[in-house]
Amino acid sequence: MPTQQTIGSMYGSAPTTTFMGLPACLDLSRPEAAAVLIGVPAATPYASVGSYCADAPNAIRAVMAQYAAALHHHDFDFDGPLLPPGVRVVDAGNLPNADEAAVNRSQIRDTVGAVLDAGVVPLVLGGDDSVPIPLFEAFAGRGRFTLLQIDAHIDWRDEVDGERLGLSSTMRRASEMTHIDRMIQVGQRGVGSARPADVADATAAGVHFISAHQVHREGLEPVLRLIEPASEVLITFDCDGLDPAIMPGVIGRVPGGLSYWQAVDLLHGAAERARIASFDLVEFMPARDVDGAGALVAGRLVATAVGLIARQSQNPT
Repeated sequence: MPTQQTIGSMYGSAPTTTFMGLPACLDLSRPEAAAVLIGVPAATPYASVGSYCADAPNAIRAVMAQYAAALHHHDFDFDGPLLPPGVRVVDAGNLPNADEAAVNRSQIRDTVGAVLDAGVVPLVLGGDDSVPIPLFEAFAGRGRFTLLQIDAHIDWRDEVDGERLGLSSTMRRASEMTHIDRMIQVGQRGVGSARPADVADATAAGVHFISAHQVHREGLEPVLRLIEPASEVLITFDCDGLDPAIMPGVIGRVPGGLSYWQAVDLLHGAAERARIASFDLVEFMPARDVDGAGALVAGRLVATAVGLIARQSQNPT
């Protein structure tokens, strides 16, 4: 009997440490690609739970390894191969996971900066929800950007237990960056760390909120019409923005959330209106996953971003 009974065994996928068997990138100054995947185990180690998403990048790669032999097969979500002919996407592996948050943040900011200097789109596999803060910082001086967040929580606390750069403060810190022009936050529901004053501050700052309930009632059009045509968009995707029925691997499950197809259609819709300048997926917690189901959903969303960015590289606006 085979030691590992997966679809990958039937496809003939060989073991790989990169996402779907993409080529490894050893020199970020010369990636020679449309996009680079970067694994970021953590930005902020927390005293209470540590780096609780540190295993996420490798868990997502592991579940998607079974499709390595099928990378160039017909992908029905794109009506063609995931990567168009001649388009290259590479995987740079994981950044080291330091015990000091300042070290992690510096590594993220510098690495993303190097990718941007090379004219390539970064795709980040996180990592806790504070990973995007240094990612966004790397875009300073590079233009004006719309920030599109998918998340169950709004992340507008100024600080929690003295930490101002942690997972509850991501969007407040982003609002203070002068290169962020517009903020669209999608999927909020239930109760999180936000207090009424935090919601009021976000609203006063001009944030556009579209709750999960509103998405279910009205569809994605209220979100998509907020994305200005031909703008540059930074997409940050917190896994708890999804319904826990399909994404159990999060630390704070909240009933409801976006469905898989709502998430996919949102990414496609954003790509139709704007250029995806970066994509990050955070807050996947393998220890809370069920039989790899959440990792597979996360992996397919990353693959969707890969396919969209690859196609945009062929038709720059």
